[in-house]
Amino acid sequence: MAYYPEPVARLIEALQRLPGIGPKTAQRLTFFLLKRPVEEVRELSESLLAVKDRIVSCRTCFNVTDEDPCRICADPTRDAQLLCVVEEPNDLLAMERTGEYRGRYHVLLGALSPLDGIGPDDLKVKELLVRLEGGETTEVILATNPNVEGEATALYLAKLFRPLGIRVTRIARGLPVGGDLEYADQVTLSKALEGRREIG
Repeated sequence: MAYYPEPVARLIEALQRLPGIGPKTAQRLTFFLLKRPVEEVRELSESLLAVKDRIVSCRTCFNVTDEDPCRICADPTRDAQLLCVVEEPNDLLAMERTGEYRGRYHVLLGALSPLDGIGPDDLKVKELLVRLEGGETTEVILATNPNVEGEATALYLAKLFRPLGIRVTRIARGLPVGGDLEYADQVTLSKALEGRREIG
């Protein structure tokens, strides 16, 4: 990148470190920012710094928050008997967007992945067990991703919770709304059949 002025080259390199941003996208973003008013770029810069300065993990559920405990953990109207376990804060936000779930959460901050060297001690599993020993929770909903790591994590946690006498459920998997059967893969179809229920 010797043909770019040093500040431009530095920004392109910095943007490339973001997930999903390759060299071409980093260049496009850099030149887009060069065309924007200085106030807009300053606002972006201040927003990035504010995220690093003010955002912490909730000490109860490990969601990202600007106040500890987070708003969900501090909300007395949430059902303390239901605890939904998710991998990442983004998964929690996806669950919240449904508007259907009114319980509490626990964010593992990852999933089991022996190939990547991620074991139970690298996740917030001990903290989850401490919460469950409090006795408030009657059902744990395992909402890990439907991939190899997510399934392994769900199976591991279910086995761990069995002696606690807590009901353990797994979110259903299957066909997306608006999808066509002919385009569904075999695993998705078989999970949809497993999770079928009566209607009417």
